[in-house]
Amino acid sequence: MSAELSGSTALVTGGTSGIGRATAAALAGLGAHVVLSGRDAVRGAEAVERIRAAGGKADFLAADLKDAASARALAARAREAGGPIDVLVNNAGIFPTGPTESFAEADFDAIFTTNVKVPFFLVAELAPEMARRGHGAIVNVSTIVAKIGMPGMAAYGASKAAIELLTKAWAAEFGPSGVRVNAVSPGPTRTEGTAVFGDGLDELAAAAPAGRVGTPEEIAAAIAFLAAGDASFVHGAVLPVDGGRAAV
Repeated sequence: MSAELSGSTALVTGGTSGIGRATAAALAGLGAHVVLSGRDAVRGAEAVERIRAAGGKADFLAADLKDAASARALAARAREAGGPIDVLVNNAGIFPTGPTESFAEADFDAIFTTNVKVPFFLVAELAPEMARRGHGAIVNVSTIVAKIGMPGMAAYGASKAAIELLTKAWAAEFGPSGVRVNAVSPGPTRTEGTAVFGDGLDELAAAAPAGRVGTPEEIAAAIAFLAAGDASFVHGAVLPVDGGRAAV
């Protein structure tokens, strides 16, 4: 186990499955005390147990992130569990899909609440504290759909395009105080959440140079890189982790 993040605390939202769970494990493997949040207490307990069994330090916080108040409350609880937050990974997200003409307003609102509003107010709560301490790292999770127009993905893609702009704005706002803000842009990745896309995931992946679907661990490795010291000169970047889809 590396000690690169030893003595630090990381908050990973949506940390009970998929990319979030893999990220929590990767950061714990670098020595961070990981506080992971999610809605499923059973999966949360399992994720924490895996990290602890591997020699890491982790805690789970059940959280239904649905507005600014719930985001700020999670930040406060994470501080209580692990002390000052040094790394924030905004991973929690939802992706209802469908034609624009029949897209439900409730789904539209839910996407922008979960994918944009909650990360915004987590950063509003935690980034100023990082800035006062003179260090910190924030990594937002985007998607290739933020840059590529795809049928049925208008609302989801727009929410992640907003996150990419926020990444750059926050880098400009907090970077001078020592807080690095970056994002990863995953391509098709095999997780519990993307299982609903079936063969469509493989078809999308086939168009990229790698020719295959990615794994949560591959995305997590990129997030861990951006969160740790080797990325000390990286600010405001959106790192494609997409099997080369950005190249074609």
